[in-house]
Amino acid sequence: MDIPITDNHIHVDAINGEGPLEVARKFQRAGGRRMIIPNKPSWTVNAGTDYRKTMDTVLKYVDIINRETEVDAYAVVGLHPAELSRLLEAGKELREAEEMIMEGLEYARSLVLEGRAVAIGEVGRPHYPVGEEELEAHNRLMLLAMEFAAEASCPVQLHTESSGPEEFREFAEMADRAGIRRSMVIKHFSGPCTRREENHGLTPSLIASRDVVKKGIEKGGCFLIETDYLDDRGRPGAVLGPKTVPRRTLEFLDKGIFSEEDAYRIHQDTVEGLYGI
Repeated sequence: MDIPITDNHIHVDAINGEGPLEVARKFQRAGGRRMIIPNKPSWTVNAGTDYRKTMDTVLKYVDIINRETEVDAYAVVGLHPAELSRLLEAGKELREAEEMIMEGLEYARSLVLEGRAVAIGEVGRPHYPVGEEELEAHNRLMLLAMEFAAEASCPVQLHTESSGPEEFREFAEMADRAGIRRSMVIKHFSGPCTRREENHGLTPSLIASRDVVKKGIEKGGCFLIETDYLDDRGRPGAVLGPKTVPRRTLEFLDKGIFSEEDAYRIHQDTVEGLYGI
């Protein structure tokens, strides 16, 4: 077997964590082949509100991994919904804050169009409660990110509250309005919503816990697997460690929970079909 085991959402952080090389080497030693790496928020890279620097940082990390390891790394660029919340907490008016995020998303789109990133993300709305006006702004920005992804012919990775069929339907309807194929909208940190009647045609990226992935494969359908590893010395191993996706995949193959066909569909066909890699 030569399965290109892929972690669909894993962070690296040279400032607060072990950094790109150590994370990539741990991933590789466990059997991993490809890392899809979204940029971390601006405050983790001391960027202030320089959102270009925020995204350029992950491009630099991806280049390091590709140059110095055998792992294939790909950048996902965007603005975490907490960026808007922080601007509002700092006293920015909603309109001005929203325009700042919009400009950042325009830069993300340009990086994809230049071939320097493979997707826009993680974008969306907070997993914590916010007021109605702020929530409406997050929804406008999420729709805009989908529109930009449609223009750039790339996927968009969503960060949202915990989501079931009702939320997936809402995001699917947003995708239709934005003109992007539903399958190109990836729900990051998803539970096992792998049936079409649950995900309404979106692509769930399952958090790589045993229970979630086992339930996902039992239901069938197309999905990705991720750790959402933070690479933060203050939260070691959070959310799941960088070895988890390779180990989980090989364990499930060994136990017969995954067939080889399952593993290739998750790690090769779905990944390559979405990201064009």
